[in-house]
Amino acid sequence: MLDFLREQKVSETLIRELEHFRNRYPVNDRQRLATPSYLYYGKDIWEQALTALLCGENLLLAGSKATGKNVLAENLATAFGRPRYNISFHINMDATYMIGTDTFQNGQVTFRPGPVYQCATDGGFCILDEINMARNEALAVLHSVLDFRRMIDVPGYQQISLHEATRFIATMNYGYAGTRELNEALASRFVIIQTPEISEENLNNLLVRSFPKLQKKYREQFVALFIDINKKCENGELTMKALDLRGLLDALKLMEAGLAPRTALDMGITNKTFDSCEQEVIRDIIAGRISGKLTTATLFGA
Repeated sequence: MLDFLREQKVSETLIRELEHFRNRYPVNDRQRLATPSYLYYGKDIWEQALTALLCGENLLLAGSKATGKNVLAENLATAFGRPRYNISFHINMDATYMIGTDTFQNGQVTFRPGPVYQCATDGGFCILDEINMARNEALAVLHSVLDFRRMIDVPGYQQISLHEATRFIATMNYGYAGTRELNEALASRFVIIQTPEISEENLNNLLVRSFPKLQKKYREQFVALFIDINKKCENGELTMKALDLRGLLDALKLMEAGLAPRTALDMGITNKTFDSCEQEVIRDIIAGRISGKLTTATLFGA
């Protein structure tokens, strides 16, 4: 990961501070250390995020769909060499899931810690996914965790202070069903980065690394396809359901496994919207970029 940051021309000073952080807080249990499936491209965003976390801040990654917020969050946990804990918020989540609850074990009542509690004691990075989908009552328990107190007061048990290496990275999309405005008290406990749309250059770099066998001229066509769909969404000709970077990557995986390109794109992109008119528009865009005669053998130079 450090070599990748140098490829991105991230400040060498930041990289040295990152190395110092990793050396200062070694990890004994490496089971929660994970290698990310994809890498986040964007020097400026990397430098902003690294600076914030090195300063001890918690980070909120906000932005529209397909900007790589979750990819960046996972990349940051890997870059810092920290165990990763993931919480995907929903309307029914409560405080006991996050902090923990009593359970009956071996004939006695014991405390079963939740992911926030475990992250706090292990010095992990906790990724709070879709934080603006949760109820304020559930999120209120995070206030003392995220501000200067950096502690958890578990009712009936002891008070827990956060490990010095513990950080929280939240993500939020705009306009998803079930989302709402983020509580001001909670938002004030984060520094916020507005993640930009992925550029044509960065998308090309992502495909080069993720699919090294994909032929250059076809890789450029897939990049152009994504840009075309994005423009249609910006112009209001398509809804944001059609803009799915994860779907494009999934489709390319299916093609690499032997599925016909048009079929794979239907599964990864077109069928993400359930409006038949939109589906026809997306298929027209695909037809303008990807020939129906194209085979996976041609795509990947087999």
